[in-house]
Amino acid sequence: MYMLRLFFLRKVTFVSKFQIMRTLLFLLFILSFSISKAQNASTEQEEKVIELLENAYNSQDYAGIFELFAPNMKAFLPLEKSTAYFTRLNEQLGNIQTVEFDGYVRGAFASYKAVFDNGLFLLNVASNANKKITGIFIEPYKEDNLPVLERNLTPLKLPFNGEWTVFWGGDTVDLNYHVESKAQKNAFDIVITDNQGKTFKTDGKTNEDYFAFGERIIAPCDATVVQVVDGVPDNIPGEMNRMHVPGNTVILKTVNNEYLFFAHFKQNSIAVKQGQELGQGDLLGLCGNSGNSSEAHLHYHMQNTQNINKATGAKTYFSDILVNGRSLVDYSPIKGDRISN
Repeated sequence: MYMLRLFFLRKVTFVSKFQIMRTLLFLLFILSFSISKAQNASTEQEEKVIELLENAYNSQDYAGIFELFAPNMKAFLPLEKSTAYFTRLNEQLGNIQTVEFDGYVRGAFASYKAVFDNGLFLLNVASNANKKITGIFIEPYKEDNLPVLERNLTPLKLPFNGEWTVFWGGDTVDLNYHVESKAQKNAFDIVITDNQGKTFKTDGKTNEDYFAFGERIIAPCDATVVQVVDGVPDNIPGEMNRMHVPGNTVILKTVNNEYLFFAHFKQNSIAVKQGQELGQGDLLGLCGNSGNSSEAHLHYHMQNTQNINKATGAKTYFSDILVNGRSLVDYSPIKGDRISN
């Protein structure tokens, strides 16, 4: 049986518009502060600080930026010097177009992917409980800046009910052809089979003939929906859509910044929207056969960032599942496993 070949073009290049960028002083300043206090800062606090910083910077209100500094920052970089710095920065990078939280660096800095007029950078900011900046530095955005993720920290259940069979899964090419893809190296393709190992009821010529087609796919944990693609038609079994490789897709982001990637949903069946907060077990959509897929199945993998063209895959362990009738804890399934919650 031919199963999904889910590969993506990896076009990850960035060329600065200005050769002058190489002369930028990306390290601005890092002061001593309580790391534990910075790590315990709420997300709401950090978002407020970055919002105020972005607004002041884009308005060229450098005195306003100075007022966001904690007292030790003001002493370290007085108004005249900070104004000169941000003036040069704006001349070379332009305004900030968008900022997106990207994780934590050096234990205490909230790191934001910042799209400036003239390039893509990481804007790293540490703040205290009073919403005052205690440290800040800027650096070029590179793949090397992406967070390292080897396995899930968030406890996960299987994203479906009933018993399914792992068609591709594991750490070797024999078990899992996905290992050749950086982002999908720990991916699973999962189907439903009968006692004879067949995935369809009669002749397999229609999607409705496949046991997995139309089955519910659910959230394996509490998470936020960060991307949804819907409306891609389901394929005739055996034919594949290489123009829209993942087909209908949902990407979830966990509280630990793990990105859970689900592909090949049934057309117009996705039940969630971007930005929606989900609880474990909430319906994502129905299993389908859209995209570069030969038959109805679920493609699932975990990665360290939302963009699959830049991502590195990570291994998924499920916290408490039945595998071939045995109860296992913290287990990552392999090809041939019959699995259920």
